[in-house]
Amino acid sequence: MNMISVSRLTKTYGDLTAVDDISFQVEKGEIYGFLGPNGAGKTSTINMMIGLSRPSAGEIEVAGIDVRRRTKKAQAGMGIVPDESNLYNEMDGFDNLCFCASLYGMRREEREAKARRLLTLFRLDDAGRRPFKAYSRGMRRRLTIAAALIHSPQVLFLDEPTTGIDVESSRQIRDLIVELKQQGTTIFLTTHYIEEAERICDRIAFIAGGRIVAAGSLPELMDSVSRQHAIRFITAGNSTVHAAELESRFAGSEVRAQADRTIVMTSRQRIPLFPVMEFLHNRGVEVLEARELRPSLEDVFVRLTGIDTSVPAKPGQKEADQ
Repeated sequence: MNMISVSRLTKTYGDLTAVDDISFQVEKGEIYGFLGPNGAGKTSTINMMIGLSRPSAGEIEVAGIDVRRRTKKAQAGMGIVPDESNLYNEMDGFDNLCFCASLYGMRREEREAKARRLLTLFRLDDAGRRPFKAYSRGMRRRLTIAAALIHSPQVLFLDEPTTGIDVESSRQIRDLIVELKQQGTTIFLTTHYIEEAERICDRIAFIAGGRIVAAGSLPELMDSVSRQHAIRFITAGNSTVHAAELESRFAGSEVRAQADRTIVMTSRQRIPLFPVMEFLHNRGVEVLEARELRPSLEDVFVRLTGIDTSVPAKPGQKEADQ
């Protein structure tokens, strides 16, 4: 069952096309990652999906409700975590949660009980009576996610949930996201952290220049750019082997024998490990380690988008959502 359906979605600002005719579906109970660099169109897309920005063209349904035509009804079933917190600095954590619950018409007893449960779930019991402005960035992020869950939404939208927070808080938030998925919540997650998407997402869409360039599960994305198999052999320091010998024995393979005594074999067919090991042994080559090489999600991203992920974004740089 699709909890989110986006069809031919487009957003333009004058001559600028921020989102260019994209379509995708998100299944019930999955974590769907929307991965791209700053400025790719992620925030523009999520703002249209949650009803904060009107599409120039296209259709959006969340939990079977047309977001463009029945915005308030659709938003009632959403949990929304923006990239910047929308809670009140002077209120403590408990009161912030209770206030958010009151906006959804929850009775006092119900909202107070739910607020206490969420403070426990998000490891904020001790901070529940401290003002929000006194929270660390990681704690502020966790409480913002808790506030989005106060009314038990079917779908949770997370815009860059771990940007700008410490490593431990990022890990805790990722663990919480997985727990929510296990409880049946459908999660739409935008991020520019490749490792984060690789760790927790069931499926991933790559967006660049406002267009989706690839989408699928991690194995599907890997397979889409790499039909080759590769094995790396690390040999002893006194061993030598000529690449031409291996290529002659194992037809269709390409071999790179490197100066550090590492041999890398690639082929479009799966490489038979033990015959290669036997071949090397018979030529007096001692193999210390043999490991199959697989492309990383970062490799896939770079090949599909042409964007060098080794070049970091400037501090504080954010996606423009004009």
